[in-house]
Amino acid sequence: MQEARRGYGPAIMAILLGLLGLGAAGGGLWLAALGGSWYYLVVGLLMLATALLLWRRSSSALWLYALLTLGTLAWAVWEAGLDWWPLAARGDVVFLVGLALLTPWITRRLGGASGERRVTAFRGGGLALSATLLIALVTGAAALLNDPHRVEGALSQARAEAAAGTGEVPPGEWHAYGRTGFGQRYSPLDQITPANASQLEVAWTYHTGDVRGRPGDPVETTFEVTPLKIGDRLFLCTPHQNVIALDGDTGREIWRYDPKIQNELALQHLTCRGLSYYQAAGGTAQAPAAPAGPPSGAPTGQEVQARPEQAPPPLNLPAAADGARTVASCPRKLFMPTADGRLIALDPESGGVCTSFGEGGQVNLWANMPNVKPGGYYSTSPPVVARNLVIIGGTVLDNVSVSEPAGVIRAFDADTGALVWNFDPGNPDTTAPLPPGQTYVPSTPNSWSISSVDEALGMVYIPFGNQPPDQWGANRSPNTERFASSVVALDLATGQLRWVFQTVHHDLWDYDVPSQPSLMDLTIEGRRVPALLQPTKQGEIYVLNRETGQPILPVNEAAVPQGAVPPDRTAPTQPVSRLSFDPPPLTGAEMWGATMYDQLACRIALKRLRYEGRYTPPSLQGTLVYPGNFGVFNWGSIAVDPRRQVAFTTPAYLAFVSQLVPRQDDTTLYVQGGERPEGSLPALNENFGAPYAVKLYPFTSVLGLPCQEPPWGYVAGADLTTGQVLWRHKNGTTRDAAPVPLPFPMGVPSLGGPIMTAGGVAFLSGTIDYYLRAYDVTNGRELWKARLPAGGQATPMTYLGRDGRQYVLVSAGGHGSLGTKAGDSVIAYALPRGGR
Repeated sequence: MQEARRGYGPAIMAILLGLLGLGAAGGGLWLAALGGSWYYLVVGLLMLATALLLWRRSSSALWLYALLTLGTLAWAVWEAGLDWWPLAARGDVVFLVGLALLTPWITRRLGGASGERRVTAFRGGGLALSATLLIALVTGAAALLNDPHRVEGALSQARAEAAAGTGEVPPGEWHAYGRTGFGQRYSPLDQITPANASQLEVAWTYHTGDVRGRPGDPVETTFEVTPLKIGDRLFLCTPHQNVIALDGDTGREIWRYDPKIQNELALQHLTCRGLSYYQAAGGTAQAPAAPAGPPSGAPTGQEVQARPEQAPPPLNLPAAADGARTVASCPRKLFMPTADGRLIALDPESGGVCTSFGEGGQVNLWANMPNVKPGGYYSTSPPVVARNLVIIGGTVLDNVSVSEPAGVIRAFDADTGALVWNFDPGNPDTTAPLPPGQTYVPSTPNSWSISSVDEALGMVYIPFGNQPPDQWGANRSPNTERFASSVVALDLATGQLRWVFQTVHHDLWDYDVPSQPSLMDLTIEGRRVPALLQPTKQGEIYVLNRETGQPILPVNEAAVPQGAVPPDRTAPTQPVSRLSFDPPPLTGAEMWGATMYDQLACRIALKRLRYEGRYTPPSLQGTLVYPGNFGVFNWGSIAVDPRRQVAFTTPAYLAFVSQLVPRQDDTTLYVQGGERPEGSLPALNENFGAPYAVKLYPFTSVLGLPCQEPPWGYVAGADLTTGQVLWRHKNGTTRDAAPVPLPFPMGVPSLGGPIMTAGGVAFLSGTIDYYLRAYDVTNGRELWKARLPAGGQATPMTYLGRDGRQYVLVSAGGHGSLGTKAGDSVIAYALPRGGR
């Protein structure tokens, strides 16, 4: 009877705490055996001891748990400092259990039965535990007000004249993906300033009607377009390749063109980042004369090109003009690259197909390609247009097989569609057009991103990726090793190599170069230097002389981990720039989770992987790749201000795991499971023909959260003349990425680039929460944000309307592989009429 009156609270709490203790002690023993922290083992044993005392209804349980709490707090602050999210992960379970122990259902039933004085939250062990929890609460409050990741500073004001090389683009227009061929993502418009940006409002919204989720769509269907603004019209493309013209002031649709793409089911990625614009200036580029023969020691054409009879027939592609308007001759053109391997020319006035270009208005990009197969080659990025040439590359599937199409770069006459030159990374010395019946070298490095051009210097700058497969390089040729993961400068007229700068030697991590190079002039020691800025996935921003390819800011070769799986190898060193966003190596102390238990699991997972810092080679046990192949910088690149000579950047940090899986044959799906059916879709990461497949996945906890602690995304401002990062702030919330839509300001990744304006305001929409944000370029302060109806994984743009207002335009349609909400919105923002 007495026991019943005393209740079952302590017994129930003892069982719960015992289970928690067993989990912590068991995991802690495993972690300690792997050489990790002993904390979890110790705290697990203390939980078990506390549970035993609770079962016996001894008030000593509260004293012991107060000691456990105080020790946890000291350990957490020692490991993480006053950083809220790492502290919360270490202490949340301990703190909540402590609060439960102070409830009357526990304290009133401890002691007493054996004659000892009863405890409360303000007496004896209860008082000790209360004081400890209060200390923890005060420490947490201090951490909430502290941001150890924040760097405060200010970027310089204008210190140079407006940059050259912007061509004939009027200030209020946007003629190329990065506004001009220089790829700066900078507008000279200055109506919107830090003082009035908070007044921005929606001017109009347009819905394309093209939404992700159609039957047969690939997983990665994305709305990544940055529209062009030419005259009074906007021009954009949709994920399913429709081209649309809108009125810039109202968003009214003027015309639409559907290229009726083929083989959607075979595609890995379905998107369109943008269009290219051409206006004839008189004269047609001519093909250069073919060299008399290869240089001494170079491979002959027969050695590097597939035999004609080995080349499969080209795909049966639809005609560009089927069911569409046609125009016989177009002095102005829009160029649209398609997902089925075509380059189509359209009349910007009517939307009609320019039939004088190529064959009935299109060029077949499968011409002269080896290994022709649906979905194996296509262009997701707009080509470069310069000097009557349209220059285009394309994506080659990364990890499907060793027998893929070529990564060739080709220049076509923008008026006729005739091939003028081709740069084949497998045969770089011969750039004259390849004759019919011959093919380019298969499986060479490719350029799937956006290139830049300097017409005055006569060079086009190509960011190159890797030779497939990404994580296995034992069979790569010398030319592959030379051009893979590099930025390459080609002669604009002939396609001949001018210089190459490699950002990763013998890349085994999918650190291809995804970002468009930005071109501008820098003032270095009183001299004006033509510069190229190349952001990379691993966080380097190389600042090079764009005439010579030589570094302007120092680049050092740093020793890196060795020991690739034989017969592969690793490069002994890798280049590191003075301007670097490379994060410090991860340690157990940087592991994170929603609770101490998934944090413990992440610590165990880290210890079980091979990880010796950046460039740890892929392994059979599994290698942690950090930064991961998502990139510190991806295709969104950075924005630069040529007058202030500064950059607005959006570094992101997510770790991935790369594990090699031995292959025994070319039919078994070692990564995806099962057998490979005849005529099946591309099996990603299987690496058919290589000795290893590869498992690639983000380094996350059992709850799906990143195993590394936040922040995972920032905005940062850098001085390009010194390489200094002068301010850095975490950016974005978890509102649209967490199971519970709470807008915790943790700093989240973004995919899609920023823009800058002469008004001193930068814009970004690519964060995985659905906002368009405006920032003060000088100090990075967030000035304004607008809620988007879907993920904004695209680069915004800005232009001047007929009404004299500066508009900011963003595409919000989501990203399939990121899982952001799908949509079809194009939204224009402006200041209220009559206001500044």
